[in-house]
Amino acid sequence: MTTVFEQVEDALDTLSVPYGMDTYLSNADLPAQYMVYSLIDGVASQHADDAETQRTYRVQVSLYDRNGLANLPDVDTAMLAAGFAKGPERQLPRDNESGHYGLAKDYFKLS
Repeated sequence: MTTVFEQVEDALDTLSVPYGMDTYLSNADLPAQYMVYSLIDGVASQHADDAETQRTYRVQVSLYDRNGLANLPDVDTAMLAAGFAKGPERQLPRDNESGHYGLAKDYFKLS
């Protein structure tokens, strides 16, 4: 069975946009558009016979773009195809140093 991290990376790989886990690490300058994902939490959702049988994972994918938020990659379609459900999203403050605008999108998966 694959981990939630592998499932997210498999989904994001389909978008051809650079990404990283927790932070975007690169020896070069930040690209004009990139993504960062992280696991917000994993909560036990079901128990049987004194054992956990299901867990709900909440993953956040943050998209960053120097040109604004109008032309972002279609993360929703990629994540939904990987079995995640859409959750809340929110705009992130513009990074004055890099000039990137940001949008954080949460996704849930029951495993």
